[in-house]
Amino acid sequence: MSNTITETNFNFPGQKSIYKGKVREVYTLADDLLLMVATDRLSAFDVVMPKGIPYKGQILNQIATKMMAATEDIVPNWLIATPDPNVAIGHACEPFKVEMVIRGYLSGHAAREYSAGKRILCGVTMPEGMKENDKFPTPIITPATKAEMGNHDEDISKADILGKKIVSEEDYIILENYTKALFERGTEIAASRGLILVDTKYEFGKTRDGKIVLIDEIHTPDSSRYFYADGYQERQDKGESQKQLSKEFVRQWLIQNNFQGLEGQSVPEMSDEYINSVSERYIELYENITGETFVKADISNIQERIENNVLDYMK
Repeated sequence: MSNTITETNFNFPGQKSIYKGKVREVYTLADDLLLMVATDRLSAFDVVMPKGIPYKGQILNQIATKMMAATEDIVPNWLIATPDPNVAIGHACEPFKVEMVIRGYLSGHAAREYSAGKRILCGVTMPEGMKENDKFPTPIITPATKAEMGNHDEDISKADILGKKIVSEEDYIILENYTKALFERGTEIAASRGLILVDTKYEFGKTRDGKIVLIDEIHTPDSSRYFYADGYQERQDKGESQKQLSKEFVRQWLIQNNFQGLEGQSVPEMSDEYINSVSERYIELYENITGETFVKADISNIQERIENNVLDYMK
């Protein structure tokens, strides 16, 4: 389908290699530059869905771009330019092998662990007497690392990260401080939009000259969970579910259709009607998170558009 982009095979000037992640495709270029294409692929339960979601890549790329611009005064980032709605170009970095997950509320994975009786997550103690979606007294950092087999994220404690020398203590202190500063700024931005930033993850890398910078995406609905602030406390008091902005609605639909990425399960068929409803939901997410009207890029031939825009930028 020409109205979505699910795979790319560009050959840009100075191109050295391509790495294909679940959603993004990363081109290594000359002069220590990376070019990242945000595709329209949809990943849930660590499985890429068979069909792309129109405008999803543009939405993720543009939210990340705006959020990096809104935080670059407190944390340096890898980004140099966005020559196309789906493309970001920045400095090549050596990524740290941990994701810095920070949680302001007992939700998602933390809530599932808590309900199973666990009170320590990634070496951090969670208070007694909490219920799902309650606010933590202070945000907690619960790092994750990729499993050696497969793409699943695994919880890891700060002590294990340092003990296994995955990150040096000097660098980890910087990652912690950057994570707290970004979450605080993200919380302020969300509040100004009538939202609560519940939890999120940040990824960092080190440039050739040894500078630690923010990489990948930031504060997008794929990497973050948001609640609507209006009525939050009332819903908590009544024991009701929170109204949230994230791709959780896709996960819930998959669960209802008997899919959680487990062995032997098949991805349910996504009708065009459902695909379009997911696209509309992502546009709603964009407008709520940024406070701006979403402007749809020309999707008559996305591959050609990207190639032309990138080549124009390189000139």
